[in-house]
Amino acid sequence: MGIGAQLRELWDFDDPAGSEQRFREAAEEAGGPVARERALTQVARALGLQDRFGEAHAVLDGLVCDDAEVGARRELERGRLLRSSGDDDAALPCFEAAADRARGAGLEELHVDALHMLALVLPREKRLAATEEALAFARAAEDRGARDWDASLLNNLGLIHADDGDFEQALEIFEDALVARERIGDPSTTRIARWMVAWALRNLGRTAEALHMQRELKAEIEAAGQSDGFVDEEIRLLEGQLPA
Repeated sequence: MGIGAQLRELWDFDDPAGSEQRFREAAEEAGGPVARERALTQVARALGLQDRFGEAHAVLDGLVCDDAEVGARRELERGRLLRSSGDDDAALPCFEAAADRARGAGLEELHVDALHMLALVLPREKRLAATEEALAFARAAEDRGARDWDASLLNNLGLIHADDGDFEQALEIFEDALVARERIGDPSTTRIARWMVAWALRNLGRTAEALHMQRELKAEIEAAGQSDGFVDEEIRLLEGQLPA
């Protein structure tokens, strides 16, 4: 298992506080300074997800290893913190630096992650091309972790077209994203991809198809003992569009 996969195993993005604790433990148990600082970059990310930005920046400030992956991750997480706190302009050069460092070291997954973040903070008129560039890189990558970024990038690409009002193109891309999610095999993110397809169908006036998909999602979610307000809201909207 590669380093990226090892770090992913410790993540639960629904529980950033728990993830923070696991990464702190991993840092304490690390076999050397490089492994320790790799784990600490994820401590910083987990802190950022808790809106503890000052603490997160302090963690990154303390990283001193002359290691390409640590350097790329430090820039990447610094950029995420700045973007999350509302400063896209300051985040942009961090993502550029992260992409450059990752590319120079042959770290494909980190490179595509940085490209994906860079596309999110670029001016609107540049986001489509930047996202397409990141997607092309992901699809051509040798590393599976990098290739699996295609699902997120396709979702982002679909949202760009949806924001432009082109729901026909958005639907096609969301359907591609769903295929990618099914390949990756995570049920939670696959359900989100199905929701996006149904959302695009609703915006195209294909009410019956969209409602069928959302009701299927609701049944699966309830069978798992869970609930999803976004699914419920879509069902209410769609049922309101049906003829009396």
